[in-house]
Amino acid sequence: MSVPSRSVALVTLGCTRNDVDSEELAGRLSAEGWTLVDDAAQADVAVVNTCGFIEQAKKDSIDAILEANDLREHGKTQKVVAVGCLAERYGKELADELPEADAVLGFDSYADMSSHLRAVLDGHAPEAHTPGDRRKLLPISPVDRDASDVALPGHNTGGDLPRARLDDRPWAPLKIASGCDRRCSFCAIPTFRGAFVSRRPHDVVAEGRWLASQGVRELFLVSENSTSYGKDLGDLDLMEALLPELVAIDGVERVRVSYLQPAEIRPGLLRAMASTPGVVPWYDISFQHASGPLLRRMRRFGDTDSFLALIEGIRERQPDAGIRSNVILGFPGETEDDVAELERFLLAARLDVVGVFGYSDEDGTEGELLDDKVDADVILERVERIRSLIEELTAQRAEERVGEIVQVLVEEIDGETGEVSGRAAHQGPDVDGMTMLSGDVETLEVGQIVTAEVVGTEGIDLVAEVRS
Repeated sequence: MSVPSRSVALVTLGCTRNDVDSEELAGRLSAEGWTLVDDAAQADVAVVNTCGFIEQAKKDSIDAILEANDLREHGKTQKVVAVGCLAERYGKELADELPEADAVLGFDSYADMSSHLRAVLDGHAPEAHTPGDRRKLLPISPVDRDASDVALPGHNTGGDLPRARLDDRPWAPLKIASGCDRRCSFCAIPTFRGAFVSRRPHDVVAEGRWLASQGVRELFLVSENSTSYGKDLGDLDLMEALLPELVAIDGVERVRVSYLQPAEIRPGLLRAMASTPGVVPWYDISFQHASGPLLRRMRRFGDTDSFLALIEGIRERQPDAGIRSNVILGFPGETEDDVAELERFLLAARLDVVGVFGYSDEDGTEGELLDDKVDADVILERVERIRSLIEELTAQRAEERVGEIVQVLVEEIDGETGEVSGRAAHQGPDVDGMTMLSGDVETLEVGQIVTAEVVGTEGIDLVAEVRS
């Protein structure tokens, strides 16, 4: 008997890794006969792909579920289903506390998502799963890991089941690995994303080719820790071999590598990124702080001097490189001296973009159990102080680029004003600022890469004039 077509909308929160997971789900559902729609109000089922990273991300995810639930009153929506990191992390607890979600489904449900959604529509929602530490699903030794029986969202695309793109941007995230083996005391991600698992290079390249066939010109390599790529496959130099294969794909103009752990960055990887034509000079390095003693307490490594030496090495090879990072303020035991050390680092580092986060206890982490908690008001003051400093420093860094010749990927053309914007090679997607193009822009098209000269700035954004 034929199954009637039903419609589904995927609402995605959080990081670009979640974007990949949503597009894999979209591919699975489309292959099973579901109609994909952009507007959740026009879908039979709204699937909210949640984020469970930090407190604000959790709140945003819950708000999105509540908003989807409101669509029942004035839209087509019949059911709301929560998936993603928050659903995986809390499972039944989330289902009990959030009855607005008709089902809460973890990663193990992704392979049979179509059946689960049809069951939900029929009033027979599967029981929410009981969360567990996903690191325990695989052996401790990376080379002993056989992940064939473990659900790894975003790893199942590029072959017989291509993902379905949910936007038409000229860039796309491409997942190269999942999970993390690090034990940072503030981070819960490994517990619900699991141990580190690399995707096979041929799968990554196959998906890269498929994305190129969909009009993608920039591949954005994403994972929880890209510097670990290949270690479970017995070859830590695998990234160096993968990059030339990706930039050789017909139609791909740029490849961007995200999320590098400073403690694991190898000279060979930096050389490969700098010397492979098509790999952009952009370094997303997770420093988190600069005070050596506090970083030890975070179960991390490094300090101001070692980080500055790393940055100096990058800029010796590529003076125009863009370098971005994130920092945490208010970790238990943080002192004013620690904050002063972070300020010293930031003043010397001249980073292009820095995300600033205030610490909050995360369930199941070592940090939750530490003493010497920093008062919430003090955390807020430190966050505001460092953000203010960073706004000034990154604006200055952008001004230093005036006169530079940049290659800009055109991403948006305003149909009403004709304004054209995109990203230079040193600007990462979504959060690293944009480049507004001026001059002869009438003939430009989205997806085109143009040469331009930086003539001005607006904060971290650049203004550049197209050169003929």
